[in-house]
Amino acid sequence: MAEIIDETSSIESTTVGVFRTSSTVAGGRRFSFAAMVVVGDKHGKIGVGYAKSNQVPQAVEKAQKEGRRKMVAYPLLRKTVPHMVEGHFGASKVRLLPATPGTGVLAGAAVRAVLEMLGIQDCLTKSYGSTNPKNLVKATINALEQLQTREKVEALRGVTIGHTMVEQAVERGLAAMPQVRTGEKMQAPKNTLGDERRRGGGRGGPRGPRGPRTFEEAPAPAPAAAPAAAPAAPEAPAAG
Repeated sequence: MAEIIDETSSIESTTVGVFRTSSTVAGGRRFSFAAMVVVGDKHGKIGVGYAKSNQVPQAVEKAQKEGRRKMVAYPLLRKTVPHMVEGHFGASKVRLLPATPGTGVLAGAAVRAVLEMLGIQDCLTKSYGSTNPKNLVKATINALEQLQTREKVEALRGVTIGHTMVEQAVERGLAAMPQVRTGEKMQAPKNTLGDERRRGGGRGGPRGPRGPRTFEEAPAPAPAAAPAAAPAAPEAPAAG
């Protein structure tokens, strides 16, 4: 994972690996750690640092400082390499090939760390020989040192070179990619089939809108009826 080490200049770093070594002394074993870190600004500048210390954090910090001191700019072509290059270091060999926009970086962990810190987003790679991450990183740097722009080749050879096949392929790829205006996010296509049947709030669909609430006055209660009068008692017959 990339780590920002300088917010003012947007310099990030990625730790390729931490290596532990031990030495046997009279009192036992003494351990030390070495760290390899790739530092870059993702805009064409990159540096590799390798440092040792008795603790891992100190080794990583020293490697980051060394990587910043060794940062070098390399020519790029629209987030890819301008032409095919091949680098060697020890028993490792790394080949970098340009790719059209949208391809991505197809590489292993060590080679990917170098390319991503450099700012390359589309590149095809192939590694041969040793898979030692130290050798792969240095072989990738050796390949990047061989990159040349079209203008530099024209100046060295004294000839005029038209648009290369890589430049034409990159332009076609950019034209085919969807354009997103600043401030807007790209949205995936939305399936609207059957929306008209789900508007009523059926099972699994959105609920329908709530109707307006109306308040009606309750009717006034009817007046209570007067109680009926009790019937009169019959008169007793007169005595004879």
